[in-house]
Amino acid sequence: MTRLSWDRVGERFFETGIDQGVLYPNKVGAIGVPWNGLISVNETPSGGEPKPFYVDGYKFQNRWTPEEYAATLEAYTYPRAFEECQGVSPLGNGLFMAEQYKISFGLCYRTKIGNDSQGSSYGSKIHFVYNALVSPPDRNYQTASDSPQANTFSWAITTKPVKTSGKKPTAHMIVDTTLMTPPLLSSLEDLIYGKDGGDPQLPSPTDLIALIVGWPTLFITDHGNGIFTASGPDDVVRLATPRAFEINASTVVNNGDGSFDVTSY
Repeated sequence: MTRLSWDRVGERFFETGIDQGVLYPNKVGAIGVPWNGLISVNETPSGGEPKPFYVDGYKFQNRWTPEEYAATLEAYTYPRAFEECQGVSPLGNGLFMAEQYKISFGLCYRTKIGNDSQGSSYGSKIHFVYNALVSPPDRNYQTASDSPQANTFSWAITTKPVKTSGKKPTAHMIVDTTLMTPPLLSSLEDLIYGKDGGDPQLPSPTDLIALIVGWPTLFITDHGNGIFTASGPDDVVRLATPRAFEINASTVVNNGDGSFDVTSY
């Protein structure tokens, strides 16, 4: 164990920005559609606060209240599929009827992770939101002037948690891409953003756990010409010197003759 060190190069992290929003309406046959013009997702969870219990005038217990995900979405525009999520039903030929039944939806958006050496391109977090419902938004339309401004839309959303095996129900899952191998990230993006022959889909929390937790953390690729590639998160594979890398994994076997055997896990 070495002495703690602060502010090392590459370890001054920050989070910024939002992009690649995707809407997944909870409707039979619906697929994910891109949300262009998404400005912000202001997460405002409720609950999750300690609640004390007293016996004979003394604090007996301190229990956490259930936490629920909620947020406010802000955007310049929204996908056509979001109309029904607001209770606006299409009747055909451009006619819509407001104040109708609202359908719930799932949401996916990405926030950036940056550091002092790579800026905001260091990595990202992909957020998954389930069973969301919106409240009716206020809309303010004004006359055009010589200083035109684009209207923005804002919606408050609440969620209903989804049951997961072995964990408490949740409506919010987060993936840190800096802790994933490139093949795993590629497989996840093919699922949520779509690929040739596959429509974009929102995986359930159970499916997300099965995909990510069950994927190899260390990925060894044999290129068939005597060259191998090792990929994994920074705490598993790192560049020790410009000409040497270090693998920290339980599948590394020291043969005692200067050679090592290593397999994916």
